[in-house]
Amino acid sequence: MQELIAFNEQRAEIYWWMSSLLARELTNEDLEQYYGGEMYTFLSGLGMTDELKAPVEAFREAITRVQSREDVQLELAADFCGLFLSTPKSGALPYASMYIGESGLLNDKPAQEMNALFSQYEIAQRKEFNEPADHVAIELDFLGNLIILANQQDDAEKHEEAMQAQLSFINEHLMTWLPLFVKECNTRDKFGFYAAAVNLLLAFCQLDLAFLQGEE
Repeated sequence: MQELIAFNEQRAEIYWWMSSLLARELTNEDLEQYYGGEMYTFLSGLGMTDELKAPVEAFREAITRVQSREDVQLELAADFCGLFLSTPKSGALPYASMYIGESGLLNDKPAQEMNALFSQYEIAQRKEFNEPADHVAIELDFLGNLIILANQQDDAEKHEEAMQAQLSFINEHLMTWLPLFVKECNTRDKFGFYAAAVNLLLAFCQLDLAFLQGEE
């Protein structure tokens, strides 16, 4: 059980890392961390899994390319804005409603469903991130909290229910639109840093699904 708890903590940390990466532009301080040894070690650990080897290597190559840009922080910020803060015609908007909603507008059914999940599990959305609840960063943050919720269950049956809730969430609230979002990022992100990041995210979600299905 202790091994599963530790493994769940690692899973949550990965989702929280991806959430923070897709929530806002990277600062110079953030970029220094991406160039550092801890990030190299972290990515090397992820890359030891066969399913993640290729996307991890692609993301590490993207980090290397980043360092060659003349004004890295400003240019990456421009990439972020062009992708995630623009229009459906020019960017890859990070909201489920834009891909699987019925109206083509923000705050469609996927956002309403996320708000219901926040209430159901008594998980609070981060106050400093004032976006519709179906933003990819919010969904990933929620998933990280859902994973930790499983670790807090002493009862075996409730623990299993919490693990199955993660499986349902990834299947029903992430994988229903994440591949479409990733496809748009691959098309729109000319430099490729964020495209490489979301490709890694998608590969990790697919790997995590396999893990959770094995828990059944």
